[in-house]
Parts: sequence; structure tokens; C-alpha cells
Amino acid sequence: MMPDRSDLSAIAALLREVAGSIVMPRFGHIGPADLRTKSGPLDPVTVADEAAERALTEGLRALFPDVAVIGEESVAADPALLGAVAGPAPVFVIDPIDGTQNYAAGLPLFGLMIALVEGNQTIAGLIHDPLRDDTMLATRGAGAFLLRGAAERAEFLPLRVAAPAPLAQMIASVSWQYMAADEKSRVLARLDAIGQTPNLRCAAATYRAMASGHMHATVSRRTLPWDHAAGTLIVEEAGGHVRRPDGEAWRPADIDGGLIAAADRDTWHRLRDALYG
Repeated sequence: MMPDRSDLSAIAALLREVAGSIVMPRFGHIGPADLRTKSGPLDPVTVADEAAERALTEGLRALFPDVAVIGEESVAADPALLGAVAGPAPVFVIDPIDGTQNYAAGLPLFGLMIALVEGNQTIAGLIHDPLRDDTMLATRGAGAFLLRGAAERAEFLPLRVAAPAPLAQMIASVSWQYMAADEKSRVLARLDAIGQTPNLRCAAATYRAMASGHMHATVSRRTLPWDHAAGTLIVEEAGGHVRRPDGEAWRPADIDGGLIAAADRDTWHRLRDALYG
């Protein structure tokens, strides 16, 4: 299934509607009763995450009744659902609020993401920023765009990653939280070679920064599909280069092999060699 521009516009409209009706009204109003943790204290979920995922799931099923839908919260309740990502049939993968820590703390850095995966390959990806009220999107082989506005007033503005930069001037987000102890100590000892290493606590914001030319790279160890499928495709279609640290292609079912997304192939190799060489 290869969605066309009208399909993408419909999905973007759904993201915008859910953001406006569910996510933003609760922003700044999340209290202890609205919040719980999943795998640990650094893995929160709010009532807004759960309500947004339900609404996005219902909306996608109405738009595309023949396509399966899974989300971060549904997989947390039933991990077996994750197997659909590696299967041959198309499946939508939802991250209802990426950057939940920021969202729950009232920090304006979060987003909603949807990826369409088929045969363990990302076919389309969308990242909606509720505060800017715009959506970055891409389909494989057709480029990446920033969608502004709605319906007949919509604009599709091409996206392009940053120009290459030497390590000392590179801005690279390095998420080391889930690295094993030996990898963590090795990577942390080498971060001083990089110009800046911001951690936005939000894959949606990080990939948007890369696709719009404001960040050169990102490194992640745990690579769950709802966090990375949409963003890696958008970055690739904006001219970037995405691979696992071993140089092999990253696939949405690769949840723990790590990935490096960079502005181009040479930047990828410079960063990989600096951190892992």
C-alpha cells in the first residue's frame, strides 16, 4: 500500500484533530491522578496518551478499514501485537504523544507520530507538532515535506537536512539511556569530540530538527518502531542517511540494535567512527 498525497493529507488532518481535541486541552493540566509509569519511573504514560491513541486508532480504521493499527500503549498491554511490524501486511504504528515526560511536565516539546509499515519497511511517516500546528511527512521515494494549513489552503514545503559539518561543529543527539554498561562508558567518554549533544527527550522533535536542517545526527540504542519509523523515513527522504551502528539497514522490527541517523553518509561515518571506532 503506497499512500498518495490525499491519503497523507487525511492522516495529517486526523493528527491535527486529535491534537486539538485531546492532547492540547490537557497540556499543562496533568496531575498525579492522570499519570502512571510502565517499565519504570522514566517511562510515563498519561490519560492523554491513552485517549489520543484510541482516537487515532478509530480514525485510521475509518479511513483505511483494511489496514491493521497498533500503538505504543496497545503494545504495552499486549506485546504480541508488535509482531505485526515484521509481517508482510501493512500496519499503521502510532505514537500518540512522543515526549510524554516533557508533556507531563508542561514543557512544550512533544509530538504525535504515525508510520505506515509494510514488509518490515516504513512506507510513510508523519510527525505532527501540536504547538506549531504543522506536520512533517514523507512517503518512500517521494521526498519529505512540511505540511502547513488544511484542505485547499495546505502548503507542502520541501524539507532538507543540514549541510555536512566537522565533528567539532556537529549537533548530535546521543541517547545512551538504554546502552549496556560497556557501550555506555565507551560512548560517554567520546562525546567531547562532538560540538553539541542535546537530548530533547523527544524523538519527534529530534527528527523534525534533523529534517529541517537544525541538527546533524541522532544516536539511539532502543529503537521501538513508534519512536523511530516515521522520523527515520522523513530524514532519509530529506536527504539523510540512517543505518544501525554495524552499518546494516535499520528496520522497524529492529527494536534493540541501535541506529544512527545523520545528515549524509560521510557525517554518519564520522560520527560512528568517533563513538564506536
